[in-house]
This record gives sequence, C-alpha cells and structure tokens, in this order.
Amino acid sequence: MMHIRRFFLSVVCLSLFFTVVSAPAQSPATTAAVTDYVKAEMQRQHIPGLSLLVVKNGKILRAEGFGLANVELQTPVKAETVFQSGSVGKQFTATAVMMLVEEGKIGLDDALTKYFVDAPATWKDVTVRELLSHTAGFGDYPKNFDFRKDWTEDEELKLIESIPLAYPPGTSWAYSNFGYVTLGILIHRVTGEPYGDFLQQRIFHPLGMQSTRIISEADIVPNRSSGYRLVKGELKNQEWVSPVVNTTADGSLYFTVLDLAKWDAALYTENLLKRSSLDLMWTPVKLKNGQPNKGSYGFGWFMENRQGHRCIQHDGSWQGFETAIDRYVDDHLTVVALTNLADSKPGDITKRVAEMYLADK
Repeated sequence: MMHIRRFFLSVVCLSLFFTVVSAPAQSPATTAAVTDYVKAEMQRQHIPGLSLLVVKNGKILRAEGFGLANVELQTPVKAETVFQSGSVGKQFTATAVMMLVEEGKIGLDDALTKYFVDAPATWKDVTVRELLSHTAGFGDYPKNFDFRKDWTEDEELKLIESIPLAYPPGTSWAYSNFGYVTLGILIHRVTGEPYGDFLQQRIFHPLGMQSTRIISEADIVPNRSSGYRLVKGELKNQEWVSPVVNTTADGSLYFTVLDLAKWDAALYTENLLKRSSLDLMWTPVKLKNGQPNKGSYGFGWFMENRQGHRCIQHDGSWQGFETAIDRYVDDHLTVVALTNLADSKPGDITKRVAEMYLADK
C-alpha cells in the first residue's frame, strides 16, 4: 500500500485540481500569478485542499478549488466544497447579538447577571460589549478540557462560571473562545432558540447561504471536506470531538466560499444590520482607560491597516481546518481562503493574494 504522505505529496505536486466558477475580466498576469502562488504555497505548507474566493466591486473574480477535499477518496476541492469555519464563525455570532441589540432584547452595556442570575458575583461587572470584544476577562478552554465529553449547555456554562476572571473587565484584552460560547448561550436564553437555529432563520436562509449551518457529523452533508493534521510529517485525519462541542458559538459552522460571497455582499448593505451597528462592530473597542484594545478587535472582527489599506479580517482554526477572510472594505476587495490542514496559514495566502489584486489597477 502506498504510504499516505508520499501519495498526498505526489497528488499536490502533480495535479492540484481547481475549478473556476466565475471569472469576470481581470488581468491574465494576475490570474496566472495567483494560481502559481497558491499552488506553490500549498505544496510548501503540505495543504491537501484549499478553496479560494476573490470578490472585487461586488463581482466574483475567483471562486475555485485547489487540491483534495478528501485524500482517501481523491475528491477534488471545488467552489461548492464545505469546510469548517473555526473562529471565522464568531462574526456570525456577533451579528446575531447585534440584531438582538437593535430589537431592544439585549443591551450592549447590560451586565451579564441580567441574563445569568446564578452567575458569580464578578459577572455583574461584565457587559455584553466586553464579551463581544474579548475584554471581559474571560478565559479559554483549560488544558484538561475533555473535548470528547457530551457537554450539556448548562455544564458548559457552569465550567465557564467556575473560572475566575483573568483581569478586571474592560481593563485588558485576551482572546476568549469561552466568551463567545457564553454569547451563544445568551442568544438561546433571550430568543428561546439554539444559537444555530437562530442563525439559520435570521442570516443563512434570508441570504441564500444554502450550505452554511451548524456542524453535524451525523447528517448527510453534500460536498463535505475532511480535516487533516500532520504528525511527524505524516498526514492524519482530524481528531474526533463530541458532537455537542461542535455546536458552540465560538466557531462551529460549515460553509463554502460561494456562501461567503453572499455574506460579504450583505455586509455592504443594511439587509441584516443598520450601518451604525456594522460600523460599531468594525471599530476597535476602547478599554476603560480610553486606550484601544491591543487586539484591535471590534465585535467578531479584527481591524488592521495594511500599507494604507483598511482591512477587516478574521481567521479560524478547528478540527483539521484553517480559514481566513480579509475584507478591504475601502477597496471593495474581499479574499477568502479555506484549508483542510491544521496549523496551515491561510491568512498568509489571503494577504498575498490581496496584494496582487490591489496592485492590479
């Protein structure tokens, strides 16, 4: 039997599959350069499969797949291939919360104890705004967290409540998955609907995002890719986690680049949120001392200035998948890369691809 790593590398080197879905006029030189770069970077990082999206001025320039969605079955990636979101899913959680804020069902400066009455006393100083911006003092999954246990929502909440705040709320910044898990529970308590159902009804279905949904290993999911990891240079399948852990609001979604093109388009409109709410999400939250947070984080998004270009972005990592979305909103350019290899760096790819298109006047 052929060694799986040798087989995988030969596939990547000799036949990086790709399918172009939509390609309006663009520089042939840029098109070729991007293709060559992505193939070379996949080979360098040993990435089995990658899905790329480039949207410029509301038009899809590229929505295509490279490499393999499933190495064992030799299934090529295409634009319809479904990847796991990782923390790119946080922007959907933040949008859901802001919808409820606009409806008056949640207040950004409400104390968490308004919704979690049995929470620790320290939570009375934590606001919804601080959870959204990772400035609440919440921690992350502890090193001994059992990802194979079928946690109930109440059990997850009790665990989060048992962890002391790392710093006084609003005084520092530290990325916290548990903060966003808590926001998903908050959405459930306020609406009576599980986080995933609320997203489906209020965001995915209205936007026609037909493949985007909460992760479910049990369901039949067309075009679902497999996640991988490298162990001592050998390609392995992703490690198994319990189905319940795969439904939390810190980033447990399936999506495709085609659906993310619809999402990106909606963010230029007020179909989901008012412009004032979007602007708030895309503004780095200030700490109580008036200084910007060190993460340059708003609500569900990071903000960067890249050589004079404003970029609103996020990446994600989960179960053998790495993802990145970069939105150069003033340039009306969005680049997305979805990969199926743990510890790969799709954010480096989106950044370089964007540089190529920004330079192509």
